[in-house]
Parts: sequence; structure tokens; C-alpha cells
Amino acid sequence: MTTTLIWIAVALVAIGLYLSWTAGRLDRLHARIDAARAALDAQLLRRASVAQELATSGVLDPAASIVLYEAAHAARQAEQEQREIAESELSQALRAVFGEAPQVEAVREAPGGEEAARELTEAVRRVPMARRFHNDAVRAARALRRHRKVRWFRLAGHAPFPMAFEMDDEPPAALVDRAA
Repeated sequence: MTTTLIWIAVALVAIGLYLSWTAGRLDRLHARIDAARAALDAQLLRRASVAQELATSGVLDPAASIVLYEAAHAARQAEQEQREIAESELSQALRAVFGEAPQVEAVREAPGGEEAARELTEAVRRVPMARRFHNDAVRAARALRRHRKVRWFRLAGHAPFPMAFEMDDEPPAALVDRAA
């Protein structure tokens, strides 16, 4: 009888340790999502800021400046629910303005244009990477949260279900081709 109680206690301790380890893992995944989201927000803000700065610098033609400025402004001011759409529209505006190499070369030839084009190129190349890191963390957390043990024992607590950030982040071909 005593041996049976000892084995039951050992099994309960082992199960408790396993559940505690799983809850800790889930907590670390949620922290990773928060850090990846902060990095993504920073890269999106950087891209919008550089685009807005370039639009107001006078190196672009007036129509391109207006298109780029409005898209960048909308991306910076978008509410959380509309952020993906606004960022996608900024990507489309960047592709429209910098879709061809002559436009990029005209920007590079203007005073201060080389630096502005380099900053924009770096910004548009970092956004897809930041989004990929964020979505990978979301995917891992979702996979763990789908397990029965996590649902049955409510190991996720009150943490909201993680959502991926889906947007059009394809960079302008002329910027990427020139940088590569």
C-alpha cells in the first residue's frame, strides 16, 4: 500500500513538473512574440519614416511625393486593426514610385539622395525579415496552444491567442536589384 502511494506521488510530481515546463515554454514563446512584434513595429515605423522623409525631401517628382507621403502617413497613423492594410498600401506605393531603375537613379543623383536611397533600401529589406520572425514565433505558440494538455489544464492562462501579421511586404524591384 505504501509503495503504491509513493508511486502515485512520484507520477503526480512528474506530471506537475512536465506541465510546469510546458507552461514555462509557452510563456517564453509569448515573450518571444512580444519581442518580435516590437522589432516588427520598429522596422515598419522606420520604413514609413524614411519613405515620408524621402517624399518631403524634394528629390521625387510631385506626384510620386504625394503618393508616397500619403501612404507613409497612413501607415504611421493607422489603428491596430487597419495596420496590415496600411502597411500593404505603403508597400504598393513604394513599388509604384520605385518600380523602375531610372527613378531610383534620379533619387541617388540628387543631393543627399544616395544616403536616402540606401536607408530606404535597408528599411524595405528588413521588414520582411522582421515579419517572418514574428510569424514564426506566432506559428510555434499556436502549435503548442493546440495541444490538448495546454487546453485542458489552461496553461496559456489569459494570454490572447497570437495572431500573425499578414501584409504585402514585397520590396520595390529597382531598390533590391541595385543593392544586391
